[in-house]
Amino acid sequence: MPHTPLDLTLDAAELTARLVDFPSPSGSEKDLADAIETALRGLSHLTVDRYGNNVVARTNLGRAERVVLAGHIDTVPIADNPPNVPSRLDEDGVLWGCGTCDMKSGVAVQLRIAQTVTEPNRDLTFVFYDNEEVAAHLNGLGHVAEAHPDWLAGDFAVLLEPTDGQVEGGCQGTLRVLLKTKGVRAHSARAWMGANAIHAAGPILAKLAAYEPRKPVVEGLEFHEGLNAVRIEGGVATNVIPDECTVTVNFRYAPDRTEEEAVAFVRDYFADCGVDEFIVDDHTGPARPGLTHPAAAAFMAAVGGEARPKFGWTDVSRFSALGVPAVNFSPGDPLLAHKIDERVKASLIPEAEERLRNWLTS
Repeated sequence: MPHTPLDLTLDAAELTARLVDFPSPSGSEKDLADAIETALRGLSHLTVDRYGNNVVARTNLGRAERVVLAGHIDTVPIADNPPNVPSRLDEDGVLWGCGTCDMKSGVAVQLRIAQTVTEPNRDLTFVFYDNEEVAAHLNGLGHVAEAHPDWLAGDFAVLLEPTDGQVEGGCQGTLRVLLKTKGVRAHSARAWMGANAIHAAGPILAKLAAYEPRKPVVEGLEFHEGLNAVRIEGGVATNVIPDECTVTVNFRYAPDRTEEEAVAFVRDYFADCGVDEFIVDDHTGPARPGLTHPAAAAFMAAVGGEARPKFGWTDVSRFSALGVPAVNFSPGDPLLAHKIDERVKASLIPEAEERLRNWLTS
């Protein structure tokens, strides 16, 4: 079904509603990417490029600094009960719908800045990318970074992830490992003939229960690490002693550790637990807060508030890997992200837009 073209002159909250009305669960972003590309190509002060369903627009004014504003255009799967597309605005001024919080309100702010700030004090790059809510190898920002890293060049970046209107610096890394224990199968009636791999995982669980989280301060922000079992698998049948058990462990670690240090810590932590096989299943590194950069100081002065650490992982990590310090900022409440009743207070969206505009025009 054809969609109405995006009107970037709409109020930021109204524009958010229009974006929500373009269903774009991960893998189905083409219609929205088409609409964003068309709308941006209508702005004469921007050059626009596209790679897959990723759209990048830039000013080229020769300013001394370049700032990147980035946001993903996909959402988690759309719920049917209750339906959360199309959007709806209630009598209390709350906008409901899939993606209102994470992160179409942030994308609306990007688009409004792109439309209204034609003479920014810093050159601007706007990045709209797909497949953020799924496996890392599908991530559109990662694809652009690999194919066209020059498109993402900048001195500072703001990722429009939900932060409830506060600046959140950097992000923690996330490491997932599989800890396998081995045994010997036997009939459970003669268990002494085998070796129970699930029982052998006991020291791993005990070590997890005894873990005390580290809370390092990085560039003035206190992070909070976490080491947790998130899955345990084992068993063959209800009358068989299992010969294998796998404990999946997730390590969320602060940005003062390197990826190599994080793996080494987890390996060493479980070294005396009888682990037969240690497998790194997934790993994405952290990002330092980036608040020491002069552009970040100006950003904080313009948007106000006190910076907080980002405990979850976000794509600021990808910018950090490119040498671009980055922070998270948008009107959505991160506690409402991915919920069936996802929503955002409509008045906070143009407020976030105005705070960014003040930074980019003052």
